[in-house]
Amino acid sequence: MSNKTTTSVIMILTAATGWGLIGVFSRPLSAAGLNAMQITGIRSLIVVIGMGVFLSVKDRNLFRIRLKDFWMFLGTGLFSIIFFNVCYFLTIEQTTLAAASILLYTAPCFVMLMSALFFKERVTVQKLAALVLAFAGCILVSGFAGGEIRAAALLTGIGSGLGYASYSIFGKVALKKYESFTVIFYTFVVSSVCLLPFIRLPEMFSICFQTTGNLLEVLGLGIISTFMPYICYTGGLKWIEAGKASVLAFAEPMVATIAGIVIFKETLDFKNALGIVLIFLAIVLLNIPLGKNRQESK
Repeated sequence: MSNKTTTSVIMILTAATGWGLIGVFSRPLSAAGLNAMQITGIRSLIVVIGMGVFLSVKDRNLFRIRLKDFWMFLGTGLFSIIFFNVCYFLTIEQTTLAAASILLYTAPCFVMLMSALFFKERVTVQKLAALVLAFAGCILVSGFAGGEIRAAALLTGIGSGLGYASYSIFGKVALKKYESFTVIFYTFVVSSVCLLPFIRLPEMFSICFQTTGNLLEVLGLGIISTFMPYICYTGGLKWIEAGKASVLAFAEPMVATIAGIVIFKETLDFKNALGIVLIFLAIVLLNIPLGKNRQESK
């Protein structure tokens, strides 16, 4: 495995870790009175402000994009951020959190299919085996035990997976022309502008600044679970296949489960533990050079 590929793997896993900690910050904010749309709006606005300041200091040329390329950022902002979040929240309202998370993690299947179609990436036995291991692990980690799911929940759940997957596709296309910082900035500019009519800014800011604890949760959500993960994930897509990246991101539910146990004192049973092991094995399998890849890595 080349140094660049190793760096990409580390960046993707770092991103998954940050996303896995979302609940640590969003749960207290939800309890304080913020709704799901407002929490999404907070994430978007913090990234826009933070990235805007960063680009102003680093290199203002990174703000420049061609108007004809704006469709890429409409794709990442509208489809990958807003569509994904709306579908996911609707699914949560209609079914259990466990079922919603399983439907969300149909994303790597979509990524592999779209990557094969648009980027001509090979769908190898190794990738498929890792995907099966990771998906089985996700089912066990979530505690999903079956049961009937309404058609509407199934539809929005698969929609959330499709929206989640689309970031790997739109993002990879955008990275061929622009730096990762530029891609992230305009992705969240689009999502922030589109969310403004729905998040009731005065009410949202009032809750955010109500207590020091709320403000710290907002900063944690915006920086640790949004700003940092999107920088790492988008940057990691430069030197790794989108399909491989999406399977590595299965580390997210594993991190979320561990965080729940450590921080919220949630229980860990045998199935949860086995699920964590399966996800870990999938990540290891995905990074073992096999066949032709082994020869190329020497």
